[in-house]
Amino acid sequence: MKILLTGGAGYIGTHTAVQFVAAGHSVVLLDSLVNSRPEVVARVERIVGHSLAYYTGDCADPKLLDQIFTDHDIDVVVHFAGLKAVGESVEQPLRYYRNNLDCALTLCEVMEARGVRRLVFSSSASVYGTPEQVPIPETASLHAANPYGATKLFVERILADLAVANPAWHIVALRYFNPIGAHPSGLIGEDPQGIPNNLFPYIAQVAAGRRDKLRVFGDDYPTPDGTGVRDYLHVMDLADGHVAAVEHIADQAGWRGYNLGTGQGVSVLESVRTFEQATGSHVPYEVVPRRPGDIAECYADPTRAREELGWVARRTIAEACADAWRWQRENPNGYAAD
Repeated sequence: MKILLTGGAGYIGTHTAVQFVAAGHSVVLLDSLVNSRPEVVARVERIVGHSLAYYTGDCADPKLLDQIFTDHDIDVVVHFAGLKAVGESVEQPLRYYRNNLDCALTLCEVMEARGVRRLVFSSSASVYGTPEQVPIPETASLHAANPYGATKLFVERILADLAVANPAWHIVALRYFNPIGAHPSGLIGEDPQGIPNNLFPYIAQVAAGRRDKLRVFGDDYPTPDGTGVRDYLHVMDLADGHVAAVEHIADQAGWRGYNLGTGQGVSVLESVRTFEQATGSHVPYEVVPRRPGDIAECYADPTRAREELGWVARRTIAEACADAWRWQRENPNGYAAD
């Protein structure tokens, strides 16, 4: 199949592009470069061994999208594009609602006009808000705790309504938990601009000496060691989940949601210890007040993805730490050195 990846130059998009090509598909990448760099495309091309179709621009630009569908016979779209930082969304809710909803609406309108009705949406575990139970099944109630999560929830609702209105649509929403790690080649990885919003890039930068210590946001949660508990998933497993979703998307019309996670919760301090053991590095930290919008624990029940997509997370957190550390050591300034 030929697959359009919006946000295809981002952290998850690049790793997924590699896995799609490895599975025999072809990809077209679109990215605004708001949270990524153009150099990454050349890195992906080095890994896959050939050039890729790539467009720079905004997913909310209908003319650009229409041009891409004119240039390529797209079979499926995987929609990654969107702003994604929880804390930033609390500070800038209007920017998040405008960007994330506009991107999804414009994309669906162009897809409908072009008769391309197979879509995999990059959703998030944040749609569950403060979970009523853990591990979290897809049937859990949805009540996002921050604007970022709300944009994911609203887009899911839009897509579900679209599938009801037109049964020709095949739509999968993948609810990610916490992707970590990097491609084992060390050529691509997570490259946050400025201060990292996610735990593991921050840990890696502290271990590398780029930052003096890790800030642990709260140690008074009702968890075993008081720090937040999350489901950390190797980004290569997450990428494989997209391949599974695309290869099963013809099986069922309508809308369907899947959790992509390991099913295991790991605390912030456990994550620090695992990183230190896997890499031989020291990660000093200090405890600071909680961040607005954060919750105590969140981890997946991934049963549905296993039973219906044949997907399971196979890589360990220790492997993810080793891969993230390789990426950090070989690319101390991310893609900026290219």
